[in-house]
Amino acid sequence: MLASLKPQIDPARHQVLVADNGTPEPSPVPETFGPLIHVHDPRPGKCRVQNRAIAQANGEIIVCLDDDLTVAPGYVEAVERFFAEHPEFAAMKGRVLPASDPARVAGTKACYLDLPIVDHGEHVIEVRGVLGANMAFRASALAKVGLFDERLGPGAGGHEEETEMSARLRRAGFRIGYAPKALVIHSVDPSRADRERFIRVARERGRCRMIHERRSRVALRLSHLIATCRLGLARALRAKSERLAREEKRLATIEGMLEGMRAWRD
Repeated sequence: MLASLKPQIDPARHQVLVADNGTPEPSPVPETFGPLIHVHDPRPGKCRVQNRAIAQANGEIIVCLDDDLTVAPGYVEAVERFFAEHPEFAAMKGRVLPASDPARVAGTKACYLDLPIVDHGEHVIEVRGVLGANMAFRASALAKVGLFDERLGPGAGGHEEETEMSARLRRAGFRIGYAPKALVIHSVDPSRADRERFIRVARERGRCRMIHERRSRVALRLSHLIATCRLGLARALRAKSERLAREEKRLATIEGMLEGMRAWRD
């Protein structure tokens, strides 16, 4: 990721911060990259260390990228242009495409990869939320709504940090836009094409959702019944694997939400 970003960075205009956590010692970063701030925390918790990095950032636009992707040529310029040409948006959801065809890499198990792919087409549109792999914010918006919820995200609850942030932005009256030119390429790891992992992650997301959302038990029970029927029908009709995976994910997420409701109430 840093190698792909380096040609686009102007040290006089841009500040680069590496948020690194969960290791006893700081992870090595290439000395050839140039000036950067390396923020390390030995404790797990992506949101905690990400918040520390954001607190040290001095730019008007805060860009957050995952480390298992590469940025396309012109990415930084595309982000800057998006915010300059669209003052109506306080946050950006960037485009995320796979580095290779998931079906070719994982075969019939590709439906269980659950990659963070984002492709809403070629035009800027308003969307409901950002995605952690490739997102950006006006610093003024973060100053108003606050930083990421440290109960969520990898190393803590596991997921949902960007979902919670998006909801908070919307409640504060801010709008979120999709930027098709702000493109990153995400690696495709075939080891992620595992049904058990796919179901486990969906349940974890459901549990995390109940940290920041309020749902009634009756409504969740009804949703669980509907999801169970949908999955049963898909199986009876011998639906394609993609459809079955979607229904399994829907049911596992709701089951996780029910688990989360019981856990947080206890």
